[in-house]
Amino acid sequence: MAWRVTVDRGRCMGSGICTSLAASSFVLDGERSRPLGGGESTPDETVLDAADSCPAGAITVTEEGRVIGPRD
Repeated sequence: MAWRVTVDRGRCMGSGICTSLAASSFVLDGERSRPLGGGESTPDETVLDAADSCPAGAITVTEEGRVIGPRD
């Protein structure tokens, strides 16, 4: 089962928290983050941690169309 990871680059403020927490899933591209792997990710708790920790709330993780991150 693959997760879909998106970064709203309009909301992203380039803090780098996601790249610090999940360097294999995110990269800073200029001043904004973007997901690696075309936005497809194997289930990985660090990806959810990155979504939870994003100060701009710019990261969304979905599984089969259902939002699973960020968590409440």
